[in-house]
Amino acid sequence: MEKRFGAIVILLTNKSSVPRINTLLSEYSDMVLGRQGIPIREEGIHIISLVVEGTTDQINAFTGKVGKLEGAEVKSILTKYRKG
Repeated sequence: MEKRFGAIVILLTNKSSVPRINTLLSEYSDMVLGRQGIPIREEGIHIISLVVEGTTDQINAFTGKVGKLEGAEVKSILTKYRKG
């Protein structure tokens, strides 16, 4: 199956979801090329940005699981470039 490059941004407003986010990031670490976490303490939010390479199925599975977490919003964008 073809792989694509993309970016995923996670906005987290519920600190209790952090352990589950970290577990999911470990489960899908094979597709993560880069990760940046930014805590915005005065607003009580955390932003995680990821650069990924994976199949659309892998990326959609990850973002779907993250999106179901309480206090989490997730957006992804995939390039048209296909590696395969």
